[in-house]
Amino acid sequence: MQNFDVTIIGSGPGGYVSAIRCAQLGLKTALIEKYDTLGGTCLNVGCIPSKALLDSSEHFHNAQKNFEDHGITLDNLKVDLTKMIERKNSVVETTTKGIDFLMDKNKITVFHGLGTLKDKTHISIATAEGDVEIESKNIIIATGSKPANLPFIELDKERVITSTEALNLKEVPKHMIVIGGGVIGLELGSVYKRLGADVTVVEFMDKIVPGMDGAVSKELLKVMKKQKMKFNLSSKVTKVERKGDEVEVTFENKKGELETITGDYCLVAIGRKPYTEGLGLENAGVEVDERGRIKVDDHLKTNVDNIYAIGDVIRGAMLAHKAEEEGVLVAEQLVGQKPHINYNLIPGVVYTWPEAAGVGKTEEQLKEEGVEYKSGQFSVRALGRARASGDIDGMVKVLSDAKTDEVLGVHMVSARAADMIAEAVTAMEFRASAEDIARISHAHPTYMEAVKEAALDATDKRALHA
Repeated sequence: MQNFDVTIIGSGPGGYVSAIRCAQLGLKTALIEKYDTLGGTCLNVGCIPSKALLDSSEHFHNAQKNFEDHGITLDNLKVDLTKMIERKNSVVETTTKGIDFLMDKNKITVFHGLGTLKDKTHISIATAEGDVEIESKNIIIATGSKPANLPFIELDKERVITSTEALNLKEVPKHMIVIGGGVIGLELGSVYKRLGADVTVVEFMDKIVPGMDGAVSKELLKVMKKQKMKFNLSSKVTKVERKGDEVEVTFENKKGELETITGDYCLVAIGRKPYTEGLGLENAGVEVDERGRIKVDDHLKTNVDNIYAIGDVIRGAMLAHKAEEEGVLVAEQLVGQKPHINYNLIPGVVYTWPEAAGVGKTEEQLKEEGVEYKSGQFSVRALGRARASGDIDGMVKVLSDAKTDEVLGVHMVSARAADMIAEAVTAMEFRASAEDIARISHAHPTYMEAVKEAALDATDKRALHA
């Protein structure tokens, strides 16, 4: 029987990054992955493939809608969806092979098979060659999540689909109905809208991306309506029925009336749920909460003293970069270091175009908590760089403490917001004030100038270009 200092179950961003850090710190490390490729949901059927399709579809959209304004004329423009999917698959393959290289480089033992806890230190692995049992001093559970569903919806994975199937369609839908106005629904809806599909979003809440700042939600909704996506907010889906090559979705609208819409595809994107099936948590006595998430303390330790859990399988936002930070934290704790994570400063991003991003407290949260704050906002439209590129939609909002001016939250809709939010995270990690950001020289012309201007507006309403 092989023995290890630490074994990680699950090879998504949290799992494989944790394995690398454990190995860097001198721990004899094993990684268990039930699928043939490493990388988990993010690399195989999540973050990476969806971004590949988002970029490809955005190129087509620009060629079709915007190139003429730049003096570029194209004839016979068309979508080759098969080639687009092939490129996406190539990106995924290259990325997952990169993880294989990192495992070899760091001398991490990789097992492909379903890992099941036999007790607190022994794991049985069902591999293609037969069952293998290993012993591990410490165990980190990083098994991630899978798409959630409503109990009355039958996912046939042909016409009624999840995000996984949406990444491999053989045709551009005529009308895609998206149940859920969160990140996944908006991103994949955007892909097929750009490629020519009609897209209708049905969302239970009264706004899209409900976890983000209200100004971001409002701005993103305005932009996506401008892109001709349709939205039914405050709407409760009651029935989804496939009829041949069509899908009927019935929902109760905000007036309490029943409506039915018909499309050729229905994407169910209502969120994700922790994946713990087959783990054998009960064999080791690991506790879960009422939502099926593994219970952990502030050090990400379960109720069993040598078993930890990270990422989507525990509380908090289901984000790849959150899982990575948690994986590193556990690894460093195992060797006696004292790392920390400020969960308030984990940024959230929506990769539509323009992108949306936010970090820290939303204005709604500050009001609820009774915090006195100042708010500054700046329109992307006022930027010279935005006008030069044609990406004029969006805004940046800075929230700061009314007394100390410390930045409490930064929220934005803008081209390149996914990259821009990093400045806000850095500033807030060092507890910068809005005036600190306002006094930093930002290169001109760039989108980042909107952050400076919003900070100026928050400081004392003195944005220069408003």
